[in-house]
Amino acid sequence: MNFDEIADDPEDTRHSPEERAAAASRSTWVSVGVNLLLTVTQVVVGVFAKSQGLVADGIHSLSDLVADFVVLFASYHGKKDADEDHPYGHQRFETAASLVLGLLLLAVGIGMLWSAFRKLEDPDTVQKVHIVALWVAGGALIAKETLFRYMLSVAKRVKSSMLVANAWHARSDAASSLVVGVGIIGNLAGYPILDPIAALIVGFMVAKMGWSFGWDALHDLMDRSVNEQEVQAIRRTLIETPGVNGVHDVRTRKMGDMIVVDAHIEVDAAISVEAGHDIAVAARQRVLQRHRVLNLMTHVDPWRRPDLDHKTIET
Repeated sequence: MNFDEIADDPEDTRHSPEERAAAASRSTWVSVGVNLLLTVTQVVVGVFAKSQGLVADGIHSLSDLVADFVVLFASYHGKKDADEDHPYGHQRFETAASLVLGLLLLAVGIGMLWSAFRKLEDPDTVQKVHIVALWVAGGALIAKETLFRYMLSVAKRVKSSMLVANAWHARSDAASSLVVGVGIIGNLAGYPILDPIAALIVGFMVAKMGWSFGWDALHDLMDRSVNEQEVQAIRRTLIETPGVNGVHDVRTRKMGDMIVVDAHIEVDAAISVEAGHDIAVAARQRVLQRHRVLNLMTHVDPWRRPDLDHKTIET
């Protein structure tokens, strides 16, 4: 899931960089505490209970912990003001963080797949799992799903694609815990091979999600535009500005979770340059106030009434 999928209202209230950073910090530190506890519990119990699936789930929780610190790093740098070297600000630290999260998930997923394949090549080495592993997997499932819902609510409130990525990282952990639980149940029921199969499925899920996040972030770093819904909302704000008679060539590109916009506005050709400039300034201010737009560059074009003949002027 990327930002476009949570931006239900393109004209929703904007949040300042400080508010976004504070929200990211609070939710991420909660995630740090939960993932630290889960990592230690799952790996230790997984080793003693002889469950490869639970150990794999613990490693996934460890990747969540690393991801949390990546988010904290990006949140800290992303809130910095624009400077001489970064005239548009540092918002793309968040996009870069999403790319790192994606690559991290992809690497963890591939590692899980490799480990599971090695077990499946020699199924006689798979041991029966102790029932305590099932209880830990169930507890981890509840904790991760609760964490996911909390983090996603924060991400939607401040509209942060980086927090969305981290929230869905937690959801992938919840899904993996569910799969691990099913594998452990199968192992306890007399089918030991189901535990490494569960680890294999978890690895595939994690790798797939990592690819998705990394691919989306890469496109954003290459100046991908926002969805048509937001473009039309920005166009509507421009055309509703007093003095604007037409709008065309509206182009957008993402700057982190903000947007940089270029647009051509049409004003009455008979007015002065100063009046046209004032209309452009008013249009820009309206867009900045109503949308998650970091900057709007306007080009003023002359507009003439269509009911007049402009080819011949009689005196």
